[in-house]
Parts: sequence; structure tokens; C-alpha cells
Amino acid sequence: MIIVKNSVDVKNPVARRRGRPPAFDRETVLAAARETFWAHGYEGASIADLTAAMGITPQSLYAAFSSKADLYRAALQQYRRLGTDTFSALGEPIDTVSAFERILRGSAATFSAPEHPKGCMISTAVLNCASENDDIADHVATLRRQSLDAFAARIERGIREGDMKAGTNAHALARFLGAIVQGMSVQARDGASLEELLDVADLAIAEVARHRA
Repeated sequence: MIIVKNSVDVKNPVARRRGRPPAFDRETVLAAARETFWAHGYEGASIADLTAAMGITPQSLYAAFSSKADLYRAALQQYRRLGTDTFSALGEPIDTVSAFERILRGSAATFSAPEHPKGCMISTAVLNCASENDDIADHVATLRRQSLDAFAARIERGIREGDMKAGTNAHALARFLGAIVQGMSVQARDGASLEELLDVADLAIAEVARHRA
């Protein structure tokens, strides 16, 4: 990213220090941080990696985002917004099987897309970390639990609305689907193609369909 900087007097370092800091668009630099974290993980992405990708100084990073941990949380929020179209299926007036078909096939496409790092930034993030990063690991684990809760709620809605069998174990099926999403993320990082991930998604969709009323 090219940062627009104010003109400075190179012969007068005092004036340069007193000048306004370089301006940048928060969402743009956050997107660069997101891609770096996505590719390297929280612990693998150093401050040097992040500032190089973002095109800002460490001082600007800390001024804008307070800490590496807060920057990571903001990057995760932005990442979740990117997935809004896929996960909006949970709230749409469609049957349960169709909702999870949208989610699983959409996840396969996202995880294998060539324009960004492979896999999911959340599904397999910070599974093992140094003890000083436990707060970050807990934060990401909370995001995963929220997804499982949303899956279970959608299946329970299907049971109430009559398109899923009354005896369906909503929480077990939700965990199964969460495991499939996590597995597809790992396989995408290992080089699985879109077609291969769609085959996995189709098997999971068939399992959801098996519980259709």
C-alpha cells in the first residue's frame, strides 16, 4: 500500500517530528493486517511483518490499534464481516438443508479462493499458543462457539418449523457441521482444491438432509 505522507523538511528533524503523522485509511491497513494474520497466524505474524504489509510504522500501529492483540481482534471482526453473505443463510426464510448447503458450499469456495490465504482465519486459529496469548486463544474459541450455537439454533428452528425431524439432536449435528468446516479449512491449507472441498461439503449436506422431516 502507498501511504500519502505530508511533505517534511529533511533539513529540520525537529519540524519533521512535529509534523502530522502519515494519514491512512483504517479499513485498508486493517485488511492488510488481516491477510497477514490469516497467512501466518497470530503468533507467526510479527510486528515487522504487520507494519510492512500495512505500510505504517510500529508507532502508527500502536496509536491506531493499541496493541497487536487488539489489532488481531479488529482483523477478526473484519474477517467475519467478509463472511456475512455466506452465513446470512442462517437467518433467511429457506429450509434448513438449503441454509447449510449455502454455508458449506460457500465455505468451500472461500477456503480455496486464490485471491487470499487458504482456509479459515477463525476455524483453526490459535489452537496452540504460548501461555501469554491465552486471552487471544480464548477469544477465538468464543467465536467458534458462537458459530456452533448459531448452527444449533438454526437446526432447532428447522425442527420447530417442521422441515427437520423432531428427534434430531441439534447440538450434535451442529458440532458435526463445525467439525466439517474446521476440517475443510485444514485441508484447504494443505492444498485441497475447490472441487475436493465441494465433495466434502456435499457429503455433509447429505447428512443434514438425512434428518429432513
